[in-house]
Amino acid sequence: MKDEKITRVRTERRDAAENRQRILDTASRLFDQYGVEHVSMNQIATEAEIGPGTLYRRYGNKGELCLDLIKDNLVLCFENIEAYLEENQTAPPSERLKGILSIFIRFRESKAQLLKGVEDASLASRNKSRTRSPLYEELHQRFVGLFKEMDAGGEGQPNIIFRADMLLEALKSDAYLFQREIRGYSPKEILDQLYLMFIS
Repeated sequence: MKDEKITRVRTERRDAAENRQRILDTASRLFDQYGVEHVSMNQIATEAEIGPGTLYRRYGNKGELCLDLIKDNLVLCFENIEAYLEENQTAPPSERLKGILSIFIRFRESKAQLLKGVEDASLASRNKSRTRSPLYEELHQRFVGLFKEMDAGGEGQPNIIFRADMLLEALKSDAYLFQREIRGYSPKEILDQLYLMFIS
């Protein structure tokens, strides 16, 4: 009896893992083909040949699915930031902040649609809460720390928090993609403008 129960649990886990991979593969293909905002959760369920209930039990919304698709890249992005800061401990804080921005902009460029999907879902569910995602909280802490170093001995504490908040807003999809797609700035030009406005 015990062996039957263990076998059943293992089978369920294997089925769940297979369903997850099928969902991710299908979503990735559809997102590449049609764009994240033009693909519905029902379309993903149909194409993956699973029930909508199975999909929604694993992912409450499309943002959670997008996050699962980019989480490995996100982890790598922050590992790159950590490694960069470790290697450049003696560099001026302004240079280190520009380095962090450069790393994050590269990540944003490589995963623009999926990141926008995460942000859109987060915005939609934030009616009751004004908290930011862990991604932006982590960046905010980094920015504040480096701004404090740049302002060592000064009394710009309230200004530092505000600057970090506004820099994050400039990096979010709506603002960033407007500059890329409507204004026609390259990632390097956006980085240079952010440096001039917030850092130098």
